[in-house]
Amino acid sequence: MTTDLERRLGEHNAKKTKSTKGRGPFVLEYFEEFDTRLAAREREKYFKTAAGRRLITEKLIINYQQLAIDN
Repeated sequence: MTTDLERRLGEHNAKKTKSTKGRGPFVLEYFEEFDTRLAAREREKYFKTAAGRRLITEKLIINYQQLAIDN
């Protein structure tokens, strides 16, 4: 959750974030915007569940399939 997506992605890629320090580089594949911090936090918590991870995986697969069709 962030108010500055480019800065946050840069922090991850610069290994300034403890939880992602050993991985990367990262490429933004998907994001959502919310009107409140509470709504954003609830969605972030959902994405950390098994169901949320499956949803993201499905969205990424659909996006890659659509890219292949378009190109």
